Amino acid sequence: MVGEKKTGTTTVGIKVKDGVVLAADTQASLDHMVETLNIRKILPITDRIAITTAGSVGDVQALARMLEAEARYYQFTWGRPMTTRAMANLLSNILNENKWFPYMVQILIGGYVDEPELASLDALGGLVFEKYIATGSGSPFAIAILEDGYREDMSVEEAKELAVRAVRTAGKRDVYTGDRKVQVVVITKDGMKEEFVEFKE
Repeated sequence: MVGEKKTGTTTVGIKVKDGVVLAADTQASLDHMVETLNIRKILPITDRIAITTAGSVGDVQALARMLEAEARYYQFTWGRPMTTRAMANLLSNILNENKWFPYMVQILIGGYVDEPELASLDALGGLVFEKYIATGSGSPFAIAILEDGYREDMSVEEAKELAVRAVRTAGKRDVYTGDRKVQVVVITKDGMKEEFVEFKE
């Protein structure tokens, strides 16, 4: 394609019995250039649900605004928060309705409303609920780490360490994924916490 620019990222999600962990690198690249090392690729939608971004930043931001509005409307109408599963199905429908002029995204959605939930969506609305998943240009490297390290009885802290290791490993092998800083969002029954893990080397 004429004028097409190569971009990349790595995002991962892990679901355990006590919560969901989302992690992503913070490097934004365009073709062979690093634009910034400090971009957030995990966006909160509510205080209990977040999405990760791989693909067009503008498309993901537009979708995030749409989901935030839908979540507020749902809360106002029904007096209870929208579940992660319901939001994932809504997002799947939005993406599928636009498949002839698609949002160029690959999204993970994770949350803890009634229980931990993690799902992956492609640009055409394909929806799969998973225990762990990776997206983006570094995902082949990240998924190998997740496959090797995942256990159903993991603690949230162990899942967080595994997610960071998966993103960092991808960053060492995929030139479009940063390996200096990892954004991590942990969602449990107590709410959502964000942190950044930095590496000096």
